[in-house]
Amino acid sequence: MNKLISIPIVLLAFGCGERALYPTLPATVALHDNWTLAEVGTEATYRAKVPGVVHIDLLDNGVIEDPFWRNNELQLQWIEEKDWVYRTHIHTDEKLLQRTHIELVFEGLDTYATVLVNGEEVLRADNMFREWRKDIKKFLKPGKNELTVQFHAPLNVNRSLLESTGYELPAGCETVDTKVSPFTRKAAYHFGWDWGPRFVTCGIWRPVKLQAWDDARIANVQVTTTGLTEREADLKFIVSLAGNTTGMDLVIDGVKITAKQVNTHQLTIINPLLWWPNGSGNQHLYKRNIQLLQNGKLLDSLTVRFGIRTIELIEQPDSVGTSFYFKVNGHPLFMKGANYIPQDMFLPRVTHSQYRNLLIDAQEAGMNMLRVWGGGIYENDIFYDLCDSLGILIWQDFMFAGSMYPGDSAFVQNVQEEVTHNIQRLRNHPCLALWCGNNEMEVAWKNWGWQEKFGYSQADSAEIWNNYQKLFHQLIPNIIEKESPEIAYTPTSPLSNWGTPESFNHSSMHYWGVWHGGEPFESFEHNVGRFMVEYGFQSYPDMSTIRKFSDSEDRTLDSEVMKNRQKSYIGNGEIEKMITKYYHAPKDFEEFVMLSQQVQADALKMAIESHLSNKGHCMGTLFWQLNDCWPGPSWSTIDYYGNKKPAYFSVKELFSD
Repeated sequence: MNKLISIPIVLLAFGCGERALYPTLPATVALHDNWTLAEVGTEATYRAKVPGVVHIDLLDNGVIEDPFWRNNELQLQWIEEKDWVYRTHIHTDEKLLQRTHIELVFEGLDTYATVLVNGEEVLRADNMFREWRKDIKKFLKPGKNELTVQFHAPLNVNRSLLESTGYELPAGCETVDTKVSPFTRKAAYHFGWDWGPRFVTCGIWRPVKLQAWDDARIANVQVTTTGLTEREADLKFIVSLAGNTTGMDLVIDGVKITAKQVNTHQLTIINPLLWWPNGSGNQHLYKRNIQLLQNGKLLDSLTVRFGIRTIELIEQPDSVGTSFYFKVNGHPLFMKGANYIPQDMFLPRVTHSQYRNLLIDAQEAGMNMLRVWGGGIYENDIFYDLCDSLGILIWQDFMFAGSMYPGDSAFVQNVQEEVTHNIQRLRNHPCLALWCGNNEMEVAWKNWGWQEKFGYSQADSAEIWNNYQKLFHQLIPNIIEKESPEIAYTPTSPLSNWGTPESFNHSSMHYWGVWHGGEPFESFEHNVGRFMVEYGFQSYPDMSTIRKFSDSEDRTLDSEVMKNRQKSYIGNGEIEKMITKYYHAPKDFEEFVMLSQQVQADALKMAIESHLSNKGHCMGTLFWQLNDCWPGPSWSTIDYYGNKKPAYFSVKELFSD
């Protein structure tokens, strides 16, 4: 265990690797210091953290109270309606200004932002999930340069789009009157969900830097396993370059080739050491150095890390219905794990230690797969690095959940850039098992009565469905075929609806008969699908956690604080019903909290036992959900502060057997 948890936590993403230190390499200058924040149109200025978000800066400056305390959520909705501006200064010397290219690189801007250098607009951002890169050399001067990032409220930006669409789009769990989340390429859970609050954040939420380079640089590297036997592994390296590659050479694994914009190199490793998921073998990782040379001078260098493994999704007709299971290195494996959501409403607060601790908890519980749910984010590099080292496979949703989305050319182009960037960033990780188009959109469209609820005409319905197919059956799979063809794609999850018994014989399943359907826990025993992607039951967190967000008078189910904290539409009533059914009516709030955790543990135990005992028919069980984004009642087995509920230990016992 010590060997696993002591890996460096500052590694760059696999496929980007580590740049060697050498005078002619691209020079990188982090821009994280001396930022200020102000509300547009006001004079008050505050110190700001970058990476960061407005809510945390306001908290740190004493402008607002803790957003998680009592019902402060409701008092702080004004923040999302304002525009905010961040400012700092870039100091450039003559040496830096002599470089051919000086690029300003934002790894993440949340979400609508106008960026200015010395008062000149250099870029406009409209997607939280994309990297934004712009050559700003012509805007810079020796010495002090002003960098300004102004953020625009999503509500104001998208109000006209909402009005011009002509119909309302389903919008996840938004409960406000004006719902703009379908138009906003931003984490859907920020607009509210049935386990979290509404905090529509903005800010420079990932690192920002200057990157100065000359004629060319290494843009990205793709490593794939093209053939695998016990004796040897065949690998393919695809190296993409930016800039003018005339007269340049690449050295890949000691072999020199004439550089082009896109370069392919084949490599065979004899007696390869394979990468295996947790519980099936070791997680061996290789690395290779790639150099870009011009007349013998080193221009750029990357060390790429990768694992050797093959992974297949087997989804085909069989004697029962339609299979859905994974083969790793040619072996069918039963997947045991959970659904993962972002660890905080305010993403830059999540530390490397929190990532490490949570993922080690998953590994120690015997999990070999986590699903990164589509209403959150494409996670930070450290998340995937740790999953590589711990043997936790990743079912990766694209960031679409519980809504329908527009299909105009600007939106589609934005999604294309987002999907391409994140595939290129993540594709080399051996933990990556599956690309999934969205969460619950197709099953919702076909089974949740949206056409009637929103009063769509036949033409409206046809347009919305055509937009859906354009994204998830055309655009995204075409990008995957080009950028990551070795990883399987499924357009949506689930592929089967739990409303009919026959559906449990086919493909992926979200089973919510228990909870949303009001069924008893015994229903888990005979509702077992081929791959159980979601199921679960709520509980409250420990009293120690509840005390951190509430006063003593709040600690009743009837208090305004506790009613607001419960975000599920059936919430407390369903928990009380099952406590009474399987135990007894609780005598007070503290006993209710304790028994809520016990019935959650019982529910997951009964569900997972049913899935494991039907191995073969069922080949995967991912309960909802592993973790929390704030302190409150939810389906999590580990609460916001890292406290493990009884359900965690029930899962651990079953998964580790």
